[in-house]
Amino acid sequence: MRQFIPAYLLDRLAEADDHTAECVRRARTLDAQLRERRQAAPRASLAGEDDWSVHDAGNGTQLPGPLARRAGDPATGDAAVDEAAAGLTETLALLADWGRDSYDDAGATAVATVHYDRDYVNAFWDGTQLVFGDGDGVVFDRFTKPIDVLGHELAHALVQHTADLAYEGQPGALNESVADVVGACVKQRVAGQTAEQADWLVGAGIFLPGVQGRALRSMLEPGTAYDDPRVGTDPQPGHMDDFVVTQDDNGGVHINSGIPNRAFALAARAVGGQTWQGAGRIWYDALLASGPREDFGSFAAATVAAAGDQADAVTAAWEQVGVTPGTSVAPGPAAVAGTTVGVRRSGGVAGMVRQGEVDLESDDPRVPEVRSLVQRIDFRTAAAASPPQPDRFVYAFHYDGDVTLGETDLTDDLRRLARIVLDD
Repeated sequence: MRQFIPAYLLDRLAEADDHTAECVRRARTLDAQLRERRQAAPRASLAGEDDWSVHDAGNGTQLPGPLARRAGDPATGDAAVDEAAAGLTETLALLADWGRDSYDDAGATAVATVHYDRDYVNAFWDGTQLVFGDGDGVVFDRFTKPIDVLGHELAHALVQHTADLAYEGQPGALNESVADVVGACVKQRVAGQTAEQADWLVGAGIFLPGVQGRALRSMLEPGTAYDDPRVGTDPQPGHMDDFVVTQDDNGGVHINSGIPNRAFALAARAVGGQTWQGAGRIWYDALLASGPREDFGSFAAATVAAAGDQADAVTAAWEQVGVTPGTSVAPGPAAVAGTTVGVRRSGGVAGMVRQGEVDLESDDPRVPEVRSLVQRIDFRTAAAASPPQPDRFVYAFHYDGDVTLGETDLTDDLRRLARIVLDD
């Protein structure tokens, strides 16, 4: 599930003893139940003949719920239904402008459900459809109100059917950022604004008047969207120097998305004109050329490659947020402070053991390259594909957990890491 309201904001709201906190806790219980049901029995696609359809859960939790409106139908008078219809229509029209036939490029029906549960304080893409709550009436208004929220959620479907960016760490922050990019393009396209005229706010109108905040996020000025005694202060960084290292929120996917968001807003203003025709199309083309494990540096390189005559402007935008296109960007020193990368090699014809380590806090000249390598390598998912072979080495790596691999299972990055740490 790709949810619009980040976990860190919900955590803060859940600490109180009031109606909003009760709504947050109830929503989280429902979300956990929904995940369990999807894992036990994934639902088939809801695609049909229509471009889109909107369903009404009637404040229940059955999905998708009764049909309320489909493409071609007149407005119903229900604000949430009609807002969802407008958001789906405009987002699909944007994708069509980019040459895409719905989010899967095969004409799938975009399905949305509104009035989900009572006072539900979020919106999400569940892998097959969009779901929107009505808000708690105290902090949050209905989630269909800002059209960029519709664009954001449908963009998660687009990402799923293209690069399928892993929802953790830097790939996850890119996943969230691309969703904001699409939402911003939809919002500006409907308003007829240029990149210079746009406010670059995400979810403006989602907070009710009692909250001191302009929106949920600011793409141009991350960290400035809200500052409220109850909701807290917008924690998004806008530069790699301030990258937030955390195990929460899938490695900070909502927090650190502020960095690529700012790069996009800067690029859009530098390219000029209407964002969805300029930088938006560049980012879309980069998405099509990307894979699940992109980090900020590799995705930045994809945008530069797609930028044509605007390559210098796009490069400069990324560099302003501390990202050099084509270079893996490790978070600031706090991300690696006190950590050691260790490698132990055993086996071979002589059966000898060799081991070494690099302290990432030290002034060892190997640190920059080792840091770059460990940022790219996903040690948690590395696994041996075949059993150790006679007279071959076995490598044990220690960094983000421990992993042991046979010589034939080493990736190029792991092989290079071993050579550096072992001083081969």
